[in-house]
Amino acid sequence: MTYFSALGNPLSGSGFASSGLPGTTAWRALLALAVVFVLLATTGWTAVRKHHADAGPRASALLAWEKGSLAGRPLPDPDAPAGRIARYFASLDTAQQHTLARRYPLVVGNLAGAPLPLRYRANHTALRTALRVERARTTDERLTDEGRHEATRRMHRFASMLRPGRQILSFDPTGRGHAAEVFGDLAHARRVSVVVPGVDTELLTFEKSARRYAAPVGMADALQKEQEAAAPRVRTATIAWADYTAPVGLGVDAASGELAQEGAARLDRLVRSLPATLRATAHSAPGGDEADSSAQRAAHTTGSTDRSATDPSTTDRSTTARNTAARSAAGRTAAPKVSLFCHSYGSVVCGLAAGRLPSSVTDIAVAGSPGMRADNAAGLRTRAHVWAMRDHDDWIADVPHMDVGGLGHGADPVADGFGARHLSAAGAEGHTGYFVPHTRSLANFAAVGTGSYQDVTCDSSDPECSFVPEPR
Repeated sequence: MTYFSALGNPLSGSGFASSGLPGTTAWRALLALAVVFVLLATTGWTAVRKHHADAGPRASALLAWEKGSLAGRPLPDPDAPAGRIARYFASLDTAQQHTLARRYPLVVGNLAGAPLPLRYRANHTALRTALRVERARTTDERLTDEGRHEATRRMHRFASMLRPGRQILSFDPTGRGHAAEVFGDLAHARRVSVVVPGVDTELLTFEKSARRYAAPVGMADALQKEQEAAAPRVRTATIAWADYTAPVGLGVDAASGELAQEGAARLDRLVRSLPATLRATAHSAPGGDEADSSAQRAAHTTGSTDRSATDPSTTDRSTTARNTAARSAAGRTAAPKVSLFCHSYGSVVCGLAAGRLPSSVTDIAVAGSPGMRADNAAGLRTRAHVWAMRDHDDWIADVPHMDVGGLGHGADPVADGFGARHLSAAGAEGHTGYFVPHTRSLANFAAVGTGSYQDVTCDSSDPECSFVPEPR
C-alpha cells in the first residue's frame, strides 16, 4: 500500500486543471490542508513522535560484541568508519574472521567495511537461526492465531532468503525487519545501482510472488538483468536496499520526513562503505582482483584512536605483511560509481541524503515521487545528475506537492521548474510499474545505471535530457 491509496485515491479526478487557471493553487493548498487534518485525525499527533528501535536479537548481539574480544584484543566499534572496520578485518586470518561471523552473525552481517563473502556468510547463519525461531513460533499456543500466521509468513520469507546463490548484504529480524540483497558481482563492479523503495517496505514485503516488480528484490533483479543485457561490458551490481524503517501505509509518518531522515543517514553509510568493503573483500577472499582498481585514497580515514589497531610488538611476520599489502591496496582502490533509483517515499530518503553523499554518487533517479524535500534540483546540493519520471496513470500526480507544517514533501520533481532531467516512463503502469521488464522506464534506469546516457529516452517535455556534459 502507498500513502493516499488507502483512501481510495481521494485526490484522483479532483477536477483541477493542469493549465494553471486562476485559483487552482489556492484550491490545491486548501485540499492539502484538508488532507493534513484527515491524517492527524486518523493517525493522531502521537504518530510524529520519535521512533525507538525495538529491543531484539540484534540489540543483544551488539551488546555481546561490545563485551567481546578476539585473541586478547577488543572488537572494533560497530559504528566506526567502514575504512577502519576494513583494516581490522584485514589484520585477521580467515579462521579468525569466520570465528567472528559464527559468534556474532547479526553484527558481522551488517558491518560496513567487513568483507563481502564474510557478510554473506554471517547473514546466512543469522537467517538459519531466525528460521528456527519462527518455526517454533508457528506452533506456540501462547500466540494468537494472527501471531502464528505472521510467524509462518516470516518462516517462509527466511527460507526463501536462504536459497543457494542469494547474496544477503544485511539482515535484521528485529520488529518489521531490515534487509539488503546484492545482484551481480559487487566485489568487482565499477558501477553500482541501489534501489531505494518506499512505504510498507519490510522483511515480509522484501520480495513478492505476485506483483514481483513492486517489491525491492524484484526491482533490483530486473534492473540488474536489464543493465547486463544493455551494456554487457560494463561491470555492474545492483543492491535491493530495504535497510531502513519505512512508513507503514497511510499516516503522518508517510507525509513527514522523520523516517526519511533516519533512512538518509543509513543510505549515506551504505554508499560510503562500498570502497572499504571492496578493499577488505579483495584481501580476504580468494581471487580478489586488485588490478582493476584505479588510484584513489579511501574516504573517512580517521586518526590513531582505533582501539583495534594491531600492536606491532605482538604481530607475526605474516600478519605484518598482510597489513602492509592492505594499506598499499587501500590507496589503489577507487570507489565504484553509484546510481540511486528511488521509488515513491524512497525519493524522499534520497532527497534528504543527496547533499551529504560522496562524489561517487553520480546519478539520482526518482520515479513516482511525492517530492524530495527541496524546492528544486539545486536545493538538493548535489553534483549528481538528477533524473525524474512519472507514468501517465500514477496516482501520485494528484497529490499536492507542497510542505504544510512539515507534512508533505515539497516540489514535484517532474515539474518543469524543478530542474531534473525528465525521463520517459513509457510502458509503465500505475504507481509500482516502473521496474517491469520491457518498459521504457526500466530501460532508462539501466542506461543511467551503466552511464550510457546516449541511450536514454527523454520525456517529450524535456527532449534534451540525455545531454550530459563530460566531467572536467
